[in-house]
Amino acid sequence: MKPKLLYIGNKLSKHGVTLTSIETLGALLERDGYEIVYASSIKNKFLRLLDMLFKTFRHRNQVDYVLIDTYSTYNFWYAFFVSQLCRCCHLKYIPKLHGGNLPNRIQKNPRLSAMIFKHAYCNVAPSAYLVESFSGRGYAHIEYIPNTIELVNYPYKNRTQVKPRLLWVRSFASIYNPCMAIEVYQELKKEFPEAALCMVGPDKDGTLEKAHQMAKVNNLNVLFTGSLSKKDWIEVSKQYDIFINTTHFDNTPVSVIEAMALGLPIVSTNVGGISYLLENERTALLIPDRDVSAMVTSIKRLLSDSDLQRNLVENAKNLVQDFDWDKVKTKWDTLLG
Repeated sequence: MKPKLLYIGNKLSKHGVTLTSIETLGALLERDGYEIVYASSIKNKFLRLLDMLFKTFRHRNQVDYVLIDTYSTYNFWYAFFVSQLCRCCHLKYIPKLHGGNLPNRIQKNPRLSAMIFKHAYCNVAPSAYLVESFSGRGYAHIEYIPNTIELVNYPYKNRTQVKPRLLWVRSFASIYNPCMAIEVYQELKKEFPEAALCMVGPDKDGTLEKAHQMAKVNNLNVLFTGSLSKKDWIEVSKQYDIFINTTHFDNTPVSVIEAMALGLPIVSTNVGGISYLLENERTALLIPDRDVSAMVTSIKRLLSDSDLQRNLVENAKNLVQDFDWDKVKTKWDTLLG
């Protein structure tokens, strides 16, 4: 009999928000026999917090572990209040660490961070970057369990001729710097009039409208799809040849792992945990944050050097095997067993 879990996080896809770990990992764990109670799918932030606290208290004698998606921004406070209630109720809780900016959070709020992470049953980090960051600040109870996908759901496409067709997949939020993708596209079109850019993802903080206006003012025909199901954006990806990641902060983005599985060569800003996931010139081309010129130059290299493109995607294809659910689930079974 597998343990019963309470999973705390933002279960908001029914409101048009991108799927997060609570829905993707939760579904995989349920399929493997774990019984899970979720909180919360309420849209209002304050009511969502109340629902999280209510369900934590209500199920305090019925669950074996509380799994808490833990981020660096306002979601940090969900983790803080739920974790303190868990401590009061003598519940084993496991923060699942997200976001490349968490190291800054624990540096800025050391006391509050210690109240969460030092008393956890275990802190789960999806990257060596966060393992190193947390260990370096004295947090001993930390386990590396990578973000995961089911490779069988990602059809690998062998792109024999790469064209300047760019794909960007993320929520529209300032920390992910979507406007940089438009700047890159604008520069690329000066030399490649046939270039295309597709941007997939929902708005998170008003940045989508800013991106729309930027494209309109510069007379750029950017395809904004809005939020798409996993199946739909994978289908869209077949029409594009290069994946670009423009973020200011990052950890181990699932969208980048998915791009590797789909056979898309990757050009990414080298921020946060990216260098722990991708190796420059081996599995991707990495460029400095905000450096539009460097990203354009890297894209041009992929267009002109078929050997480089082929080596990157082949190495990435080998790397992504480590993120398949069939491998990752054994780590969860060991932790929760």
